[in-house]
Amino acid sequence: MAKRQTQYVCQSCGRTTPAYMGRCPRCGEFDTMVEQLVESETDNKGRKPAGVLASRPVRLHEVEADGLDRLGLPVQEFSRVLGGGLVPGSLILVGGDPGIGKSTLLLEIAGLTSNLHGPVLYVSGEESARQIKMRAERLRMDAHDLFLVTETNLHAILDHIQTVRPVLTIVDSIQTTYDDNLNSSAGSVSQVRESASRLQEVAKQTGVIVILVGHVTKEGAIAGPRVLEHIVDTVLYLEGDPFHRYRLLRSVKNRFGATSEVGVFEMVEQGMVEVPNPSEAFLAERQANAPGSAIAVTLEGTRPLLVEVQALASATTFSNPRRTPNGIDLNRLLLLTAVLTRRVHIPLHDKDVFVNVIGGLQISEPAADLGVALAIASSVKDKPIHADMAFFGEVGLSGELRAVSQLEPRLKEAAKLGFKRCLVPRSRQLKSVNMPQGLQIIECRSLQEAVDAALIH
Repeated sequence: MAKRQTQYVCQSCGRTTPAYMGRCPRCGEFDTMVEQLVESETDNKGRKPAGVLASRPVRLHEVEADGLDRLGLPVQEFSRVLGGGLVPGSLILVGGDPGIGKSTLLLEIAGLTSNLHGPVLYVSGEESARQIKMRAERLRMDAHDLFLVTETNLHAILDHIQTVRPVLTIVDSIQTTYDDNLNSSAGSVSQVRESASRLQEVAKQTGVIVILVGHVTKEGAIAGPRVLEHIVDTVLYLEGDPFHRYRLLRSVKNRFGATSEVGVFEMVEQGMVEVPNPSEAFLAERQANAPGSAIAVTLEGTRPLLVEVQALASATTFSNPRRTPNGIDLNRLLLLTAVLTRRVHIPLHDKDVFVNVIGGLQISEPAADLGVALAIASSVKDKPIHADMAFFGEVGLSGELRAVSQLEPRLKEAAKLGFKRCLVPRSRQLKSVNMPQGLQIIECRSLQEAVDAALIH
């Protein structure tokens, strides 16, 4: 006989407690505990259900790999992030801020997939079919094998998948999907976990590709239990500044390709358009020979990107000068300003320092340290940097320059965009690199040497 029990589940992290708590002991959020009724079977506890066939181990070479060829798409940026295309039977989670363009991008992918590979089912729990039709007309889509349905019931969605037998199913969003067998409301931890698990089971058994759209919290993480990201095969984040036209589709987990891969899109009136050469787009409006501007060669996944880093140092009227970054980490900016003050003898104690990465990009790798530091030094000294020079390298606390990985792709990208010189840390790795034609390599050991070589005197 089933025994009913009451437990409280945190809607942010999934922590369960037997009694109500105002603050979750795991994630620290307040007022996130929701009461749930749980039925536990006391009979046959620990026994294996009768009639269930045991799984049978097979040798690796006996496993059939037929039907696992990727489905190619004409959107190369989207295919790049996934590792080369859509894998049959995969479960993909796409997250992003509201209004960033998730539904627009996935509707375009749905239309292209239906024209190339077969029927596609688009399940919307937040918009009506008329609203989706209006967006499709704005995108000038011509998809005759794209099925739309407005549904939030999990069992009804599974029935539609069984009826249509699509190649691709898009569920927008997983937080609006609910299971009748659970007492909790849609969007709760148990509902999101159960819905994702059932959709994963369908994907693995039938080979249909399932893309889930997930909401994000105010911290930028996907809402719901952390186990949701463990269930799916791929986790993609659509990032970007809402005031800029560029969007970055970033892979943070991928069982079928490289992680941290990035695809760049541009939001225009006709929807999301891929940017085949992001470095050229980010440098299109660059003003040459302007003090406080440097070109940093950064790496997003396996793709090298050239971005413009701007810095402005101005006299402060406060006792504590401000450090305001946009596109880089604040702690990284504090470290670089301290090294410039102590090791390069550039006084910054009486100056506010502002740093901005053009295009709304977020740079996290240390290879951009050299570009940021040189932009600040250029602004303080009011001397421009050589317009045909690019930079990459990590800055240490002693003022030394440290080598970074993937030297050859970075140098090739700089040469492809017409840069004649590249200032890099001195290292043994340069001896084994195939140098691009027409690119002069300037090696420096310290930040002081880099400042002397980069600024126009």
